[in-house]
Amino acid sequence: MSSKVYFTNLRTNANTNLLDKLERLCIRAGLLNIELKDQFVAVKLHFGEPGNVAYIRPNFAARLCDFLRKQGAKPFLTDCNTLYSGRRANAVDHIESAMENGFNPISGKAPVIIADGLKGDDDREIPIANAEYCPAPKIGAALADADVIISFTHFKGHEQAGFGGALKNLGMGGASVRGKLELHGNSKPVINRDNCIGCGVCVRHCAHGALSLDTDHKAVIDYDKCVGCGQCVALCQHEGAVIASWDTSERLNCKIAEYTEAILKDKPNFHIAFIMNVSPECDCWGHNDAAIVPDLGILASTDPVALDQACADMVIKAPALKTNNELEDHHHDENLEGKDKFKLLHPDTDWAAGLQHAEKLGIGTRQYELVNCG
Repeated sequence: MSSKVYFTNLRTNANTNLLDKLERLCIRAGLLNIELKDQFVAVKLHFGEPGNVAYIRPNFAARLCDFLRKQGAKPFLTDCNTLYSGRRANAVDHIESAMENGFNPISGKAPVIIADGLKGDDDREIPIANAEYCPAPKIGAALADADVIISFTHFKGHEQAGFGGALKNLGMGGASVRGKLELHGNSKPVINRDNCIGCGVCVRHCAHGALSLDTDHKAVIDYDKCVGCGQCVALCQHEGAVIASWDTSERLNCKIAEYTEAILKDKPNFHIAFIMNVSPECDCWGHNDAAIVPDLGILASTDPVALDQACADMVIKAPALKTNNELEDHHHDENLEGKDKFKLLHPDTDWAAGLQHAEKLGIGTRQYELVNCG
């Protein structure tokens, strides 16, 4: 059976604006079928690394949160800390970055809660059945404790996953720092001795006694005791404990699907995607390259798999912008309508693997009916 994905274009007039159209789209797609009164509603989105301006405008988040509060809900805007060192690697910097980009109780109309806490180690392990890669995904505690999950996604390219859609927003974005290590890595962490300052934080917090400081006050891992949990990577603020090697795109996307299943497990959920400012790479970068296709619209569904497939299909079918962008750099003399632009941008990625695995897990279906709401 197919799922319904609802679509609204970006045309407006004197009687309706895009915020009105977003609200009507959510109602049409079934948001009011979810019990919202007195429920803690996690609006999972990407706040954008400062310097990047392609992320979803906070005006849209504010309208959604206003709508949720009218239904008696308690909405909050949330994301988890990053594995890499940047301005979102801990809750203090992360909240400051969110505020800088307009996500705050004034312009975003909701509190910002960093789901995995101050240093990225506040998480819940949520066992899932039939997992092939991650039997107990490590999910940011605020997401795990929320009553309702709403994904609020900027649909764009991604250098590791192929594209960033609802599954990546949830499965990768909702993973705690040690969860992100599990997603990205295919081996146990290593110590970068040049970066290690000998603070001993990793030693004190290793639950397995696998870390110690040597005579040079550098961390050392005892791999007979190390279980690869990633706690040291999560806690190190100096990139002293790091991922040893990165996993393949196919396996990464399958792991993301399993993390998504854990986040949505036993919870009402709803999903919104913006095909606007479709940049070639993730909003985690402190810059955004030129968009590769025209702005297409906003989509919503109760099925995140169908939503991602519909978004991918729309971008594939769309003409590439004939402006100075990354696609034009390498394919300027080609007609790219109907071509997989994400595969052209990132040839080593396999975005379809994640949707196939998510369908296998029962999260949703790739078969959809697109309902045009005008």
